Amino acid sequence: MGVIVQKFGGSCIVDAQALKNAAKIITGEYEKGNGVVAVVSAQGDTTDKLISVAREISEKPPKRELDVLMSAGEQLAVSLLAMAVSELGFPCVTLLGWQAGIITNSVFGHARIRDIDPDRIKKELSKKKIVLVAGFQGVDRKNNMTTLGRGGSDTTAVSLAAALNAEKCQIYSKIDGIYTADPLTVPEAVKLPEIDYDCMQELSFLGVKVLNPRAVELAKKYGVVIEVKSAFHSERPGTFVKEDAKMEKMLISGVTKMSNVARLSVCELNDAPGGAYGIFDILNKHDIQADIITQSTGKNGNVDVSFCVSGDDADEAAEVLKKSGNYDENNVLCDKNVAKISVVGVGMESHPGVGIAIFEALSKSDINIIMITSSELRFSVIVKKDDADKAVAAIHAQFRMY
Repeated sequence: MGVIVQKFGGSCIVDAQALKNAAKIITGEYEKGNGVVAVVSAQGDTTDKLISVAREISEKPPKRELDVLMSAGEQLAVSLLAMAVSELGFPCVTLLGWQAGIITNSVFGHARIRDIDPDRIKKELSKKKIVLVAGFQGVDRKNNMTTLGRGGSDTTAVSLAAALNAEKCQIYSKIDGIYTADPLTVPEAVKLPEIDYDCMQELSFLGVKVLNPRAVELAKKYGVVIEVKSAFHSERPGTFVKEDAKMEKMLISGVTKMSNVARLSVCELNDAPGGAYGIFDILNKHDIQADIITQSTGKNGNVDVSFCVSGDDADEAAEVLKKSGNYDENNVLCDKNVAKISVVGVGMESHPGVGIAIFEALSKSDINIIMITSSELRFSVIVKKDDADKAVAAIHAQFRMY
């Protein structure tokens, strides 16, 4: 039999009963004759609590020390899970990120995996042990503890699956698969039996939190098959994320909502070369990413440039533009009362009816469109935040015809 990598999110191991349930899933796979490597996140909101404690001591704690603190959550979780597995009578061993051979760069808080030496894991598997790995963490070349950013345990699991040439990587969470919309707000949402890497990555970037987009990127690069399943209904079929997903007849893969966005506008610019460059050069120097960029020219010949940023970056983006001295402060506007609604699917640009269908759905629901953008894989609109859930439901209902 082969190697199966499993990942358990924080909601799947939040308490003793959940840990015991995860242990049963892990040992059930082991009893099939497979080598099992299970990656765990910190329990529940442990990471947020650790960060909150740090903020009580320092508004800007040293990033290196913050990584040491945050990695403790996974260490706690993996040890407790090992106890649950041992209690069922199965041999297991726990490994922290550095013990599992995960080498990263030195960008504390958002480190990227540079290399994996899987020898220790392979040795433990050869001894017929279940290997339990603390996710979200690694070590740099100078032996500093590092963390991989939000959703980093997904990245850990997929990276280990690639390094071990695993048969598949199972991602366990509260959700039993990937849906065409959030089933909590759109009851008619349908679970997808499978989806390709590109569409899944777009969905992840656009608000579907089931999978980290970096993990999907790695899965595509190394051909790792991901199976998204529910830890609480593990008997149910999940959704496979893979290269050759059979989606030829399915134009739309999903409709997503991102509420944590803001729209910025720089108004009354002289219509001269370099105007847009000046804005986005400033943002780039402060590591602020912008998208859905539009430029319009008024009757007086001046132009307005509008774009969207993460809600977390909105205040900083407005501040650095105003302080640059290149723009009238009164002409830098920021609107946080917006949301991004996106439709993801294969060949969007080659289906002109997609845009018309979206416009029709929103029009019928009396929802105004503030901004529009499209690409080969997605069609996004910016609407008022209060209209977001209604917009998702209206668009999802519209595309049931396809």
